[in-house]
Amino acid sequence: MKDPRQVIKRPLVTEKSSDAREANWYVFSVDKRSNKIEIKAAIEKVFNVKVDKVRTLVTTGKVVKRFGKPSGKKSSIKKAYIKLREGAIEFFEGV
Repeated sequence: MKDPRQVIKRPLVTEKSSDAREANWYVFSVDKRSNKIEIKAAIEKVFNVKVDKVRTLVTTGKVVKRFGKPSGKKSSIKKAYIKLREGAIEFFEGV
């Protein structure tokens, strides 16, 4: 099994994720090669909470344009929506 710090990259704090947090869903950016079982184990180990559901999605990278011409591409990321059964993640409190 992978190290939990390698599976979870960072929390995603956006307007949409703030609305989801009210319904007890937390959003994280995770490693693209990780699966739901690894994500669940990593969240439970790092934050000492019980995870109820894990939903994942991959957002594709968009083309970056400068002066009307494509100059590159943003990298795609994998998001994980985590619903908790017990506990709360204090990292998000007050955000």
